Amino acid sequence: MNYSDLIGIIGVGLILLAYFLNIFSLIPKEGRLFFLMNIIGACLACYASVLIHYWPFVILEGVWTVVSVIGLIRKF
Repeated sequence: MNYSDLIGIIGVGLILLAYFLNIFSLIPKEGRLFFLMNIIGACLACYASVLIHYWPFVILEGVWTVVSVIGLIRKF
């Protein structure tokens, strides 16, 4: 396993964990933790995608990050 794999796994893991915790009502979908997990996870997954030059996922995770940041800002 190389550096980009590790970063990508951590990022995707955070996104999936946020989704899992939300689905089972362990964290609220409008909560700060949900948004932060998505922001950090998407940033890491985006970075890993840049490292391997996989542009479709750079776009996907970049947009995911921006949308999550907007959601967090709206929370305040």
